[in-house]
Amino acid sequence: MKIGVVSLGCPKNLVDSETMLGLIHEDNFEITNDPAEAEIIIVNTCGFIESAKEESINTILQMAEYKKSGSCRHIIVTGCLGQRYADELFNELPEVDAVAGVEVYDEIGSIIKRVMNGERFIMLERSKPDVIYTSKDTFLPRILTTPPYTAYLKIAEGCDNCCSYCAIPSIRGPYRSKPMDQVLKEARALADGGVKELIVVAQDTTRYGEDLPGGKLLLADLLKELNEIESLKWIRVMYCYPNNFTDELIKTFATLDKVCKYVDLPLQHASNRLLASMNRYDTKEEVSALLAKLRERIPGIVIRTTFIVGFPGETDEDFEELKEFVEQQRFENAGVFAYSQEEGTVAGAMPNQIPDEIKQNRYHELMALQAQISEELHQDTEGMTLEVLVEGIEEDGSGLHYGRSYREAPDIDGLIFIENPGEIEPGDFVKVNILQGFTYESVGERI
Repeated sequence: MKIGVVSLGCPKNLVDSETMLGLIHEDNFEITNDPAEAEIIIVNTCGFIESAKEESINTILQMAEYKKSGSCRHIIVTGCLGQRYADELFNELPEVDAVAGVEVYDEIGSIIKRVMNGERFIMLERSKPDVIYTSKDTFLPRILTTPPYTAYLKIAEGCDNCCSYCAIPSIRGPYRSKPMDQVLKEARALADGGVKELIVVAQDTTRYGEDLPGGKLLLADLLKELNEIESLKWIRVMYCYPNNFTDELIKTFATLDKVCKYVDLPLQHASNRLLASMNRYDTKEEVSALLAKLRERIPGIVIRTTFIVGFPGETDEDFEELKEFVEQQRFENAGVFAYSQEEGTVAGAMPNQIPDEIKQNRYHELMALQAQISEELHQDTEGMTLEVLVEGIEEDGSGLHYGRSYREAPDIDGLIFIENPGEIEPGDFVKVNILQGFTYESVGERI
């Protein structure tokens, strides 16, 4: 039986997909990357915002076409959309044979066997003890879908932040940290398998440990342990929240040689009134003070953030305050999202929803401002020598290789193109002198 897996959404969802692939392999099923030859196709969905839901539905329908034109006999839907809209998917898409929620991906083998036996069902609750979060000595197998030198390390599930625009707590449940022994065992296994860049992820990495015995924030301690893994080169941390970015954590970023001086800090807005309405825990003044400390104490730091425009009740004055904040802070990278009204969220039921046209205008205006800032900051890197992780070669015949420095996270930030690369392969680290910086990319020459 050949199984194919399509993974949508965030890196945290990708880890779940990789775990399912590992379990499928252990159950002696054959894995294929070609949906036309897959007899069972698993679509691991995202249900975070409207565009993600649309992509998930479209992908399910596209994969269902292989029931007509390919080898496909069964479609299994997993992930956030499956968790959030299980009944609707099951009732409205007869092409779907099973819907499995976010808590049961470790039971994918039994789910596959049930659909093979002709069952059509929804499964949102696990049928066996939760080995993922209770065993200190066990972690589930994974087959990486990332390049072999880079892997994501998920250190927690769920979220307790309860931002008013976000459905993740209702989909993924409360915050649950994985035991540190288990996280470290998985990290060492990834490093032994050739991973050189480990990317630490969770819905909020800075809360790690608060729910474990002792009730302490443990991200700094975890990073110190990860830093001791000899074969790792880079440790990159994503999804940090300002309210738990302690002085100890700042010192950890500053002093550990393998921890990238790269901070991903979703801020979402700069208007205190809107931050309160979003149920965020920080004020603009507190965030500004944290940003100043980060830049003062971590030499060479790069800060990435995200903002939401068009949140319910956002006035022209609020938007101008956000633009002024962005101009003042000059983030190296920032993502901008037009607010998506999500059912079941506090913000989704708020009055004063902003018309789509205004959302889009504000989105494009803030993106244009950030693009200008990013280009200027990339130009400031001209003349710098950066260590670059080589990722591939351009297919246009130019011979240009490309990669990333500590300043760029995969898939969301830009690339560095390498002239005169010499003999290099993906996964190599090389020194590159930056010759020219653009809005999202840079060009340099290997030294």
